[in-house]
Amino acid sequence: MNVGFIGLGSMGGLMARNLLKAGFSVVVHNRTREKERPLVELGATSSETPASLGAEADIVITMVSDTKDVEQVLFGANGLATGLRPGSLVVDMSTISALETQRFAEKLLELEVGIIDAPVSGGTEGAKSAKLTIFVGGSKDDFNRALPVLERLGSTITHFGPIGSGQTAKAVNQIIIASTFLGVAEGIALAKSAGLDPNMAIDAISKGLASSWILENRGPRMIDGSYPLGFKLALHRKDLRIALEQAASLALNLPGAQLVATLEDSLMEDFGDQDMSSIYESVRPKEDS
Repeated sequence: MNVGFIGLGSMGGLMARNLLKAGFSVVVHNRTREKERPLVELGATSSETPASLGAEADIVITMVSDTKDVEQVLFGANGLATGLRPGSLVVDMSTISALETQRFAEKLLELEVGIIDAPVSGGTEGAKSAKLTIFVGGSKDDFNRALPVLERLGSTITHFGPIGSGQTAKAVNQIIIASTFLGVAEGIALAKSAGLDPNMAIDAISKGLASSWILENRGPRMIDGSYPLGFKLALHRKDLRIALEQAASLALNLPGAQLVATLEDSLMEDFGDQDMSSIYESVRPKEDS
């Protein structure tokens, strides 16, 4: 099986590496072409355009930043749609609008090309270890076709239903993450201000009901005031925009997510390219500065 991969950013490059390790024939393309070189050195081939990549691949994975980027890759000049063969399959692993995903699927259906939405959670750690959580929407047949590839990228793969369902599940994930990160940040701020050893607090609390991956793996970064990249704050803010737009379309009020979005906006200039654990900076006590 020939697998195409478009989008070799901090997560996409790691995911493409895992496909090569699994023995797939992989062809890659990235807007910044030099990012293709490390994959080529590992055995991938590179393609000049999405169109030429689509002509070579049975399954094409897209892993780009936002809805407009997916649309450009699919339908822009030299986009996938001009090269994909009938019967091929697009697996969009970006986090984008569920409604736009449905529109893209309708256009690809006219070309006899399948598509599933399969956004992920797990950050760079999950991408590197092939233990991503993958939320999937699309037909059962297309899901089954993609499953042997997805199994090399993630450890928890859930098919939620028709096209767009994966994006909705990812929106739920990002809403929950937003409040969890803020809760951890506020707890650490209180611990420090009250004179507790914050590392001791994390160790104790992680044994009880407040335990979470974020507390154990991102709490120490907040304590240190250092935010090496796992998942960019700017990307989470983009994801929250998508989730809040969907919530608004359903007349749903999500005050916690709205608050986190406002806090992230205030941090974007200084911390947008750092890990989203930098949300701690919005509640950092003055004496901790």
